[in-house]
Formats: sequence, structure tokens, C-alpha cells
Amino acid sequence: MSANNFPKLHNATWPGIVGKGPDSEPPIPFDKMLQMTAAAEVNGVKFDGVDLGLLDPHIDINIDDDGIKKLADKVASYNLNIGSLVAPIWGGPAMGSSDDRKFFVEHVKKACNIGKRLREIGIRPYGIVRIDSASSPHDWAKDPVGNTKLIAQTFREACDVAADYGERLAAEGEICWGGMHSWKAMVDTLEAVDRPNIGFQADMSHTLLYLMGYNSPQDRILPENYDWKDRQVLKDALKKLTAVLRPWTIDFHVAQNDGTVFGSGSHDKTGRHCQATDPNGKLNVPEDAGFWLRDEKGQLTKAFNHICWDGCMFPNEVMNKQQTWNDILATMIKVRELHGW
Repeated sequence: MSANNFPKLHNATWPGIVGKGPDSEPPIPFDKMLQMTAAAEVNGVKFDGVDLGLLDPHIDINIDDDGIKKLADKVASYNLNIGSLVAPIWGGPAMGSSDDRKFFVEHVKKACNIGKRLREIGIRPYGIVRIDSASSPHDWAKDPVGNTKLIAQTFREACDVAADYGERLAAEGEICWGGMHSWKAMVDTLEAVDRPNIGFQADMSHTLLYLMGYNSPQDRILPENYDWKDRQVLKDALKKLTAVLRPWTIDFHVAQNDGTVFGSGSHDKTGRHCQATDPNGKLNVPEDAGFWLRDEKGQLTKAFNHICWDGCMFPNEVMNKQQTWNDILATMIKVRELHGW
């Protein structure tokens, strides 16, 4: 058993929803996600908590105070904490119309209210509220300067609302979100927001695609026709990427990626999350997590108290196997053994 107690190890519940739906497989119920998370165990170590997508059919964003208390009681009954929350801002693009942007900010407000209440109840000792631009790179590219300004304006309003609830917002770096689809665009957006309570959510799977220049070839860091067997080139690229984005990083997802893009259900093409043990995975997950969790001098940043596994768009057959979650937990434990405290 590792001597490290931090960062706490969380599983995400939204993979039971993302990529599921009418034109894919049915969602996996919230209770089932909690059961499998709580049942996972490796050498006596278990998950410490869950990060929640405030998304139907798992959780109604319009949940009332009594409902929030019931949610806390349910998660606590599995001996789990709650960490970061995903605000359901889709349907109101951050660079959309005035009504779109009002929708966006209103849903951030609802998420922050839930987050504050969960903190007051005592089940949420850490974590952020996750957002994205809810806009496509294709639409963003029609007016990069103007659209980045609009996204930043919306994010500023959202940050001001979040501050009223004592919450921080983390923008997800993923190639399917306009203005966040490359590492350079992401930094431009964050700098334009200019608020102390916004940061970056790094997902190891999604940020790998930043290196490859998907949706932004001019920002590619890895060379064309890169040979994945050459680990040193990948490590140098990760070093360059994380030097820029690590100072912004306030939330972190452990994940694996096979270097391709994928989408299912209603979810746009993005980084293909792989199983923790996938032989096609391009990352040495425990080692490469260190580029995000340690600074250039190799010192732990301790910028967040928990890390979360994110593995969306796995087939239900895979997600309903307990061994899947045991393998994931084993990978998380290795990250904490190498980079914990």
C-alpha cells in the first residue's frame, strides 16, 4: 500500500452518459457507476470519490436543496466523496447570441450552487466546476479574433457568478471545442478571460492530440510521421506543452489515448479514450502524468488535491465489467505512488 494520501483518487460518472443515447448504446445508470466505483479495489486501496456530470439522466441541473442533500447522502452511502462537477452548458454556445450566452452563464450558476451546497454538507472537500466553449472549431474559425473575444466575455461573466459561490471554473482542453481546440488557442482564451478563478483542466488523452495538431496543424509539436517508438521525442513534446499549460492547470484527468480521434452517439469527434491496459495506448500513463503534476525542476506542484480517471465512449460491455474499474484504479495508484504526497 502506498504511503501517499494525496492526490485523492476519483472516478468520473459521466462516461455512463457521454457518447450514449438513441443512436448508440443506452446510458449506464448513476447508481451502477457508483456501485462499480465503490467495488473497485487493488491491494486494499479503493477510490476516494467521484467527479459528477450534472447531466440527465444522472442528475437534474435544476435539483432543489432537498435533492442535493439526497445526492450527497447517496454518494456518501458508498463511502465516496464528491470532487469536480461538469456544468451542462451545451445548448448555449459561449460565442453565440445574447440568449445563448445567458443560457451558458445561468447553467454555470446552477452548477456552482450545487457545488457550494455539497461543500457546506461536507462531502465535497475539493474540486472545480468544469466548462467548455460549447462551440465547434469550425464555427470558431469563421472569426477567430471575434469569437475568442465572445468566449472570453462569456467566461468572464461565468467566473464572476462562480466567485459569488466560492467556486473556480476549469476550461477543458479538448480539440472538439472552438477556442480551446489547440494549446495556443486555449492559452489565448484563458489570458483574455483575465479572472483569478479560471484555470485549465488537463486530460492526458485530449492533450496528447494537442501535440499532434488535430484541428490546428500550425500548432503541432510532434513532427509529421512521428514514430511512436521514440519516447524521447514524445517526452520533449510533453515538456514543451506542459511548460505552457501547467501553470494554468487546476484539475487533472488521468487517461490513455491511442493517437486517433473518435466520436459516438451525439458526441463530436475528440480524443479516443482507451482502457488503462490498452496495448495501443501511446502514453506511459504513470510516468507522463508527472509532466503535469511536477514542475520543470521535478518538484510536485500540489495544485489540486484529487485526480480523476476519464474514460468516455467505452462500450457498455466494457464498462459493466468490474475488472475494467480495477485496472483503472491500479493505474491511478501508480500515478499517486510516483507523484503523490
